[in-house]
Amino acid sequence: MISSPTDIETQLSELNQDATGAIAAADNLERLEQLRVNYLGKKGQLSQILRGMGKLSAEERPRIGAIANQVKDALQNSLDAAKTHLEEAAIASQLEAETLDVTMPGVGRPLGRLHPLNSTIDRFIEIFLGLGYTVAEGPEMESEYYNFEALNTPADHPARDMQDTFYLPNGNLLRTQTSSVQIRYMETHEPPLRIIAPGRVYRRDTVDATHSAVFHQVELLAIDKGLTFTDLKGTIKEFVRQMFGEELPMLFRASYFPFTEPSAEVDVQWRGKWLEVAGCGMVDPNVLKAVGYDPEVYSGFAAGFGVERFAMVLHQIDDIRRLYNSDLRFLRQF
Repeated sequence: MISSPTDIETQLSELNQDATGAIAAADNLERLEQLRVNYLGKKGQLSQILRGMGKLSAEERPRIGAIANQVKDALQNSLDAAKTHLEEAAIASQLEAETLDVTMPGVGRPLGRLHPLNSTIDRFIEIFLGLGYTVAEGPEMESEYYNFEALNTPADHPARDMQDTFYLPNGNLLRTQTSSVQIRYMETHEPPLRIIAPGRVYRRDTVDATHSAVFHQVELLAIDKGLTFTDLKGTIKEFVRQMFGEELPMLFRASYFPFTEPSAEVDVQWRGKWLEVAGCGMVDPNVLKAVGYDPEVYSGFAAGFGVERFAMVLHQIDDIRRLYNSDLRFLRQF
């Protein structure tokens, strides 16, 4: 059947009407592209209608062609307008979803704080690094050799009594001092050396306001040729000055430690009272021999500082147990 000009005009009018309504109802870009292909594509409805123009007379073709172009242009304009509208709507929706309302209350994320023990240890490390020392670490579970024997502590020494030391079923123990780190370090390093050994230590102490079964130490060790007790005193004096931020009267009291000779305990005058802050001394020759150093060539000094004591003084803490009970009311002060 040959299409007449009237039939083609009717089809073009119906196509324009149907397509305009469908384009207006499209709610996303994917649907809009499907409509474009359906109506204006190479195999679309407009192309199918125009195939019938080949049967028209030469006089009718220009007129029908003009109508077809008008329909095509109208549909393309409708498609372009709809596409622009949908793209703008998508952008607006994205902006609305991503917009930050600066007038709304913020979501609180509490910042963490350093525990006073950690901050005190950090201060120890900062000071001694500035004095040329290196941080060394070692295991908390130790053998008797590293914890006692290599430190010149004989088997009958009171410090080896089970009332002071946590012994383990496998024959090892929980270290009672970080001095064991010094032995391990000296075994693998040749002098000269300057180290500090911060860490946890364990003793069978009764817990009270000034004692704990678990506490922290920072051990100091320097080995070189020609070191004397004067070098030890100068090092401790400078450390205390930097830690407390001022020159403090200092007292070295004669004492005894199996791994140092001579030995002393160090007191500083703090707020009108004498406060013990360290035990120290020249490294005993037997300790040097235990790690293969020649005590005729090298000498050294060592000192041990109680971290809890320094933290309590620096922060005016009246009871050591406050450092371990995880009370947020207390910890938020630091």
